[in-house]
Amino acid sequence: MIDRNALTDSQPQKNKKSYIAVEGPIGVGKTTLAKKLAKSFEAELLLEGAAENPFLEKFYQNAKTGALPAQLYFLFQRSRQLQELRQGDMFAPNHIADFLMDKDRLFARVNLDADELNLYEQVYDNLTIDAPLPDLVIYLQAPADVLLKRIRRRGISMEYTITDEYLNQLSNAYTDFFHYYNASPLLIVNASGIDLVNNEQDYQHLLDRIEKISGGRHYFNPTVV
Repeated sequence: MIDRNALTDSQPQKNKKSYIAVEGPIGVGKTTLAKKLAKSFEAELLLEGAAENPFLEKFYQNAKTGALPAQLYFLFQRSRQLQELRQGDMFAPNHIADFLMDKDRLFARVNLDADELNLYEQVYDNLTIDAPLPDLVIYLQAPADVLLKRIRRRGISMEYTITDEYLNQLSNAYTDFFHYYNASPLLIVNASGIDLVNNEQDYQHLLDRIEKISGGRHYFNPTVV
């Protein structure tokens, strides 16, 4: 079992994780997990703040006209947070983020047309120069039907227009993205049959796995016997 009080100071340097990013499609639970990890690691939270995006509801109402401003807002927001992280000194606290900068392009390629994507890419390239890389990326995945149930359960009105088709498209984009991802150590978590928030045993097993990772690609699927 992990000694949570020793996560920062006594952890071997090769396994030290001062910056962890939690990723996954809408409804998979990345923000909730990020908040819980932040408490365990005594870390500062970096949240993408979807509720602060004034264009997001317009995107859900009409993806064709609302996608570009919503995407650019998120891009500016995320790049500003990571710039502040990069400028921090060696005594800054650990950081847990519920987003990965690299995945911003994933949504852009799903939602933007060719001309919009070309403009977005130019802005992206300028804003993400020297963006810090996480010491670990945790990718949560679950089937589209599970995601839709969780989205409906949390009852955010602007998300009611999200469809199975869109979630399948998004999930496939995530799968393709992380199939080739190798910029940081990666832990792929099957989040469909476990409860990392309310089941302490599931969560503790995840912490144990995180502690042991020092590089490469790993999988966490405790539902498989």
